[in-house]
Amino acid sequence: MMHMAGPLSQVKVLELRGRGPGPFGAMVLADLGAQVIALDRPEVTADAPGETGAQRMINGHRRIDPVQRGRHTLAVDLKTPEGLAAALRLADHADVLIEGNRPGVAERLGIGPDECLARNPRLVYARITGWGQDGPLARTPGHDLNYVALSGTLDLLRRDGGRPMPPLNLLGDYGGGGMLLVIGILAALQERAHSGRGQVVDAAMSDGIALLTTVVHSMRAEGLWSDTPGGNVLDLAAPFYNVYRTADDRWVSVGCGEPRFYAQLLDRLGLTAELLPHHGNPDTWPAATARIAEVFATGTFEHWCALLEGTDTCFAPVLTLDEAAAHPHHRARGTFTTVDGVVQPAPAPRFDRTPAAPPRPAAQDPAAALRDWGVAAADIDGLLGNGVVTGG
Repeated sequence: MMHMAGPLSQVKVLELRGRGPGPFGAMVLADLGAQVIALDRPEVTADAPGETGAQRMINGHRRIDPVQRGRHTLAVDLKTPEGLAAALRLADHADVLIEGNRPGVAERLGIGPDECLARNPRLVYARITGWGQDGPLARTPGHDLNYVALSGTLDLLRRDGGRPMPPLNLLGDYGGGGMLLVIGILAALQERAHSGRGQVVDAAMSDGIALLTTVVHSMRAEGLWSDTPGGNVLDLAAPFYNVYRTADDRWVSVGCGEPRFYAQLLDRLGLTAELLPHHGNPDTWPAATARIAEVFATGTFEHWCALLEGTDTCFAPVLTLDEAAAHPHHRARGTFTTVDGVVQPAPAPRFDRTPAAPPRPAAQDPAAALRDWGVAAADIDGLLGNGVVTGG
């Protein structure tokens, strides 16, 4: 049985397993205590019997997927009448259903919002796609990079005439996708507490990425943003908001936009008289950036960390993933944790009265999953005995 704790411990979530933002959103909900069952297609796990969707054999090694943590995974074939009936029965008792297919797929399978809400009017039916449920591109395929591009965000990530460099798939799949999905679900659950009714949540990665650029639109409207890449404070034009190479080819960051913090940095670098008077003049920024880069290039990564970390200079070293997990600040807060031998981010945010439990690996007991969901023992025996539901 999954340990239940956290502010969402009374919420049941049925996840129709997809890729990217859907599983990430379900992970966040599970981290916060929601009871989550993920339904996988049987063919996904046919080559790895007995393993969950979070535990696959890759090149002879067991692969643990932290994104699948904290929930049961069951294999159900929605293309069979028996499998569909089993999935709909689980949806009958769910507070939330998450699906991430292209528009129309869930309806063709018989588990679309009309069918589910007719049976369970309190259900929050949450849909996550790239382009949304309507619009000219709704039914066309795409991935994170495409959604970031169409939102205008990818163009913001160009530097010095080069090609745009997206921040992995963090903007679309996770920031503008999974997190937007979670926000929509929580908002719909809050509204349901007053109305008693569920509804459909249409979360689109292209919408979410665009939403994240609101601050840039605001700065453009105020005349504080240049459409020339690399010409703004936030895209590394300013000497006080930049990254610098050290003598041993590592990198450090400074983000001291406020004059008092910039003054602290320049004082420690021995550059106060030379650079501080010109702080507010963008025309001097290229030369100041080059000068600060010269100074940082004279010392090692460890030297600058010892001199600047923890001071009022808005400094942070550019760490590797292993270094980040071992950093004293993250260790003190428990920002990272280890689950089944794999280091990974811990649940966030924190709650003082209903804290989340430590994350656990995906569970592998289909009987326990159905029992925890409230399915009667006789029905569990029938579903498992007939092979309609199997372990994921």
